[in-house]
Amino acid sequence: MSALIQTIAISALPVILAITLHEAAHGYVARHFGDPTAWQAGRISLNPLRHIDPVGTLLVPGLILVTSYLAAGSAMLFGWAKPVPVNFSRLRNPKRDMLWVAAAGPAINLLMAFGWAAIFKLVWLMPPNLYSVPLSKMSQIGISVNLVLMVLNLLPLPPLDGGRIAVSLLPHALAVKFAQLERWGFPILLLLMFSGILGAIMWPFVALFQNLIIILFQLN
Repeated sequence: MSALIQTIAISALPVILAITLHEAAHGYVARHFGDPTAWQAGRISLNPLRHIDPVGTLLVPGLILVTSYLAAGSAMLFGWAKPVPVNFSRLRNPKRDMLWVAAAGPAINLLMAFGWAAIFKLVWLMPPNLYSVPLSKMSQIGISVNLVLMVLNLLPLPPLDGGRIAVSLLPHALAVKFAQLERWGFPILLLLMFSGILGAIMWPFVALFQNLIIILFQLN
């Protein structure tokens, strides 16, 4: 039990940061392109408490950690925060700017993965101490969870960020039809997840970026 508590404690910071800063990035970029909705709602904040969803930010990642611990295996750790309100009609160029607002979340996850990799590298270079093992494990979780969230959100399925990017890039007629998938997006995602198809799609891309980080930071 103590090992499980340690795992949850070490995972809490990287998981909460990965999920909440993803949402804050959407709001920040939306304000940059003309939509102050998230700013007016107080959601452009680095304070995780403004973004935490009790189910998606705490319960679901916690259950995944407990389940994977009891099964002595690994699981795809993910979750979600309260969506940042974005009124795309208030953007200066709604169809074009939608791409940048949507891409901001995955982009910040990639930057955080690089940040955790830098911490992991620093721990390697420092003399071993009391914090070496916890920081190493926290950094590894930070890298993994941010890459999983980045790849997941880049899937071209509305309302995921990749779906909104696709809507932005498609010709208007196709974009309108494709956007209508949004009502079915979450059920489709659940079906893909429980059928194992989601993992089969995502893991090669997650592994690709993990290998890229290993090469860039010389972690091998």
